Formats: sequence, C-alpha cells, structure tokens
Amino acid sequence: MEWPQPARLKSVFICVDLWLIVLRVKLISWNVNGLRAVLRKNFLDYLEKENPDVLCLQEIKCGQDDIDQLWPSQYTVFWNCAEKKGYSGTAIFVKKRPVSVAPHIGVVEHDKEGRVLTAELDDFFVVNVYVPNSKRDLTRLPYRQRWDKDFLGYLKKLEKKKPVIFCGDLNVAHTEIDLANPKSNVHNHGFTPEERAGFDAVIKAGFIDTFREFEKGGGHYTWWSVMSGARKRNIGWRLDYFLISAALRPRLKSAFIRKEIEGSDHCPVGIEIE
Repeated sequence: MEWPQPARLKSVFICVDLWLIVLRVKLISWNVNGLRAVLRKNFLDYLEKENPDVLCLQEIKCGQDDIDQLWPSQYTVFWNCAEKKGYSGTAIFVKKRPVSVAPHIGVVEHDKEGRVLTAELDDFFVVNVYVPNSKRDLTRLPYRQRWDKDFLGYLKKLEKKKPVIFCGDLNVAHTEIDLANPKSNVHNHGFTPEERAGFDAVIKAGFIDTFREFEKGGGHYTWWSVMSGARKRNIGWRLDYFLISAALRPRLKSAFIRKEIEGSDHCPVGIEIE
C-alpha cells in the first residue's frame, strides 16, 4: 500500500478541519430593547466579534424602513413588526438563506404584535419569539396563558416536519434558581405559578432547556433591572432561552450567556449545534 506524501497528508488534514468548522452552527438570541438604541451603542461591533450564523432579535421596536443602516453583507435580514409603532417586533439575521420564513403562528389574536418569526433551515426550524408580558398588575395573565398554549401547539405542529430550535425572551423565570430573589417574587409577573406552568408544559412536550444541559447552578441571569445597580450586583432573572427538540440533543455542543455584553437590559444568549 502506498501512503500519501506529507504534503498530501497536510492538505487532507486541512480539508477535514474545514469540514468540521463548517458543520458547527452558532445561534444567538438577544432582546435589544430597541434596535435603534442599541445601534448607537455596541451592536455592530458585537455582531462582528460574535459572528453568529443565525441572530434572533426581540423587542426591536422598529421596522426595516425606520433604520438607515447597511447590514454586514454576509447576512440576510428578515423582519416581523408590530402593527403598533415602536412596540415589540422581531428580526432574524441569517448567513444562509432559509428555505422559508413565516411571520405568524396562524392565530389572529397573537399575530398583530410581531412576536414570532420562523426561519425554516435545511434540517431544522428556528423560531424567534418575544413572549407577551403579563404586566405588573397581571391584567394580561389570562391572555398569556392562551398564548402559551397556542404557541406550544404551533411548535409541535412544526416538529412534525423537522426538529425545532426556539429562542428569545420568554418573559418567565422557570425555577427558583433562575432569579435572584424567588421568595419575594412568587406572585409577580414573570414568576407566577401560571407562567411557570406554561414553561413546564413545554418541557413535558419534549423540548430541552439547553443552558441547563451544561449548568445546573444558580446565579446565571439574562435580564437585570436598570434600577439600583442590579446588573453590577447580579440581581437578575433568567428570561432568555434556547430550547430544542429532543432529536437535536446529540448535536448540541454548548449553551452560554454573554453577560458581559451591554447595550440592553437583557444580554445575548446562544448555542452551538454541530
């Protein structure tokens, strides 16, 4: 048997390395609390350094026509804006053009606020979501419960076709370790038994909280109040998530929180899929 010459072996190793790099996909989610505001801060620098394959933004509070901005050429940007100006809204930046994009879940009651944007990629769906807030006085909690049920139904419908990755600001801390002061927040919006039950239903339906696959402890948050130096003291809530279909678990290589990235009251979160 004749072995390849050293130069040939080097080229084979390079090809193998490149093949492995291409197979790893980085997805990032960030509630920017106003895209125009974060553009005046660190958004483009962060985008260049993070270099995600898919970037999902929530609470953009604007539309494409409201921004005089040229995006990096490697990305195609899709938008779903609320009917109400300056409110809610989602956007997805993708390097590889999706098979299809859908800006709704097919329920009229939910499809007016720009809260869901779904990109169908070759072998999975990416669903970008900004879940409704129940409001401080909980007046929107009944609506939130309808949303949770209908949104889960939408995810399971997609999953019949191919696996699902969904991410965004879910506006709930799932367990007591997902916020700094659970005892004093039991009946506050974002930590009510009803909202937490909605998250429980997602887990029972087979979806996996990716961050908890790698980190079981507390103290890891994605949102901090702008009052009283909460971020510096790390008095926060974990409201931003990536969840995946069980079929994708073998391909999940990492899940992380970019707590050092400022510009919003939320920070980016992400995963890598191989």
